Amino acid sequence: MGKALRRGASSRGGGAGARLNVTVCWLVAALLTSATQLSAQELRLEDQRFTVIAYPRDELLARSLLAAAIANDTFQGLPRPKARVVIAIAPDRRVFREWIGPNAPEWGAAIAFPASSRIVMQGRSAGSDAGNPIEVLRHELAHLALHEALGDLPPRWFDEGYASYAANEVARDAVLGANFALLMRGMPSLDSLDAGFRSGSIRADASYALAYRAVAELAALDRARGLTLFFRYWKESGRFDVAVRRAYGITQARFEDMWQRRTRRRYGGLALVADLSVAAIATVFLVLPFYVIRRRRDRLRMAALVRADEEAERREAENAIETLLRSIPLPPPDPPGPSAEPGDESPPSPPPDDARSGSPPPG
Repeated sequence: MGKALRRGASSRGGGAGARLNVTVCWLVAALLTSATQLSAQELRLEDQRFTVIAYPRDELLARSLLAAAIANDTFQGLPRPKARVVIAIAPDRRVFREWIGPNAPEWGAAIAFPASSRIVMQGRSAGSDAGNPIEVLRHELAHLALHEALGDLPPRWFDEGYASYAANEVARDAVLGANFALLMRGMPSLDSLDAGFRSGSIRADASYALAYRAVAELAALDRARGLTLFFRYWKESGRFDVAVRRAYGITQARFEDMWQRRTRRRYGGLALVADLSVAAIATVFLVLPFYVIRRRRDRLRMAALVRADEEAERREAENAIETLLRSIPLPPPDPPGPSAEPGDESPPSPPPDDARSGSPPPG
């Protein structure tokens, strides 16, 4: 999604604060130069506390973003922001990289600079991975609102988690629902989440999702007031653990344990099903070719067996007919007389009358 370049986060390393100041000054100079160029093209939109600068081809997007920012200019638990904000819309990826500087991650879709109340976003030429521009802008404005109210008190994980929570980025949960190993074996502590935002996009996505769930779980502890009392106590005491105990009546360690257990319970089953589904799909792709080959070989073998059976039945039928014909006896022909010539046979003479009447001859 996006990120905020913050003095508090950057000053933890040697010389990081100086690098941040150089980056901010460089960004201001780049945006002022861009604004001068854009003013010649008459595309600078101002309303209430927002100023949007963009190239003409992004005019429709610029007007939509300005209207969305004005219509939804409050943030959960925080007082209404008052600082003026400049929103710069880069026309393409190259200009976007030039405006945000070399310290921003490659996977960022937008960057907020709380120290100067500026936001740099990609224009309509951005890819699908840049996300919904209205949601992206809301995320970045939440960074600025949180910084205006609490300064550098929030650690990186809370800063990003609150921005996702304020922008209602429920799609973050899908990352947890597809990562069973993360939930069951690699659930980090809250403090260790910060390292994930400095890693590659895959680990950063997991850190964003876990930070979002942590802030959402914290707000859910008080259904009526959400984060309002927590922010008040945090600003008064300057300590996260004190604010948690005063606002919700539990220790930071207790909250962290609740967050880990609830996240595992809520998304562990989904992640297991997702991992099993992926494994099943992979197994199908691996086994399917062998299954097809086996089925084809079985069909060929079956066809050969059918042909062999048909041939055997035909031969058996022929043999049965031949055997049957051979088993039928033929009557022997009458032998002709010794003096008879062929064709000279005379019909037999009738017996004498005495023989016909049955009387014995006289003595």
